[in-house]
Amino acid sequence: MIDLETAWYLIIATALLFYVILDGFDLGVGAFHLFARTDAQRRIMLNSIGPVWDGNEVWIVIVVGGMFAGFPGVYATVFSGFYTPIMLLLSGLIFRAVAIEFRSKHESKIWRSLWDCVFSIASILVGFLFGLFLGNLIEGIPLDANQNFIGTFGDFFRPYSILVGITSISLFAMHGTIYLAMKTEGDAHAIIKKWILPAIGVFIAFYLVTTIATLYAKPSMIVFLEKNPYLIAFPLFAFIAIFNVPYQVKRGRDGWAFVSSCVSIALLLSLYALGTFPVLVSSTISPETNSLTIYNTASSHATLTNLLIIVAIGLPLVFAYGYWLYRTFRGKVRVDKHSY
Repeated sequence: MIDLETAWYLIIATALLFYVILDGFDLGVGAFHLFARTDAQRRIMLNSIGPVWDGNEVWIVIVVGGMFAGFPGVYATVFSGFYTPIMLLLSGLIFRAVAIEFRSKHESKIWRSLWDCVFSIASILVGFLFGLFLGNLIEGIPLDANQNFIGTFGDFFRPYSILVGITSISLFAMHGTIYLAMKTEGDAHAIIKKWILPAIGVFIAFYLVTTIATLYAKPSMIVFLEKNPYLIAFPLFAFIAIFNVPYQVKRGRDGWAFVSSCVSIALLLSLYALGTFPVLVSSTISPETNSLTIYNTASSHATLTNLLIIVAIGLPLVFAYGYWLYRTFRGKVRVDKHSY
């Protein structure tokens, strides 16, 4: 029987997992948006995510809300310490949404090109910042004895964190191209198929480099393997899932390639969770006493219990809505005068 703190950790981790998988392909579509040759191809790309992109972002709201309710100490430290990067992230999300909605409101080529650039740049920025956050949480940030951030904005841009940010972009780009391959046909599909293998190759290269860098910069990330050798299954299956993506693509199984991409993302995030648990934010200043864990930052047991009841009611509704949405808009993209 797991304790309440661990239960809430799993809830937030699950919401984060769904956000990365679902909004990840949105961001990947945006990263490749400017590579499309014609206005028609760009409209197809936008309409492949048009019905689902805003629903995908619901999961990040659940992550933030869960953090606020379950671990208010982490919420306070992260949202104050990471204030500027978070504002940049929100700006990227806002400009992506505006670009999607405004892009086809006017027939002007200049108008559409402007919003195409905004959509692509904002998508890349969000992907990079997500990886940057993750890299800093792995490497640790300066927290004092009161668990307050005492660093500067420049402290977030260390080589390892930047590497994780770039790797994040490459992961989403791969994920997005595979999703587009599933949703398109004709000329657009032929163009996208040319992008997939190079995107996979770039991600695998960054993945290997980041893995080596993690072992060097944060060797404690693999301590869980020493304590629980059976958990070697996670990195092993992650490796298999990643290399299964190009295997499925070469055989024209775009659906299975997308499933494999989703599984690889889930396993990579699981490795992060296993490597850091129970620490949520590691301190580079006296990690043993200054770090934020699920136990020294959690709400009271009464609060966690009551909130767990709300989650038990709300999450199934979110899953049901997501299932209905994706089932309704399954199949290849069709563009008409009412499309983006």
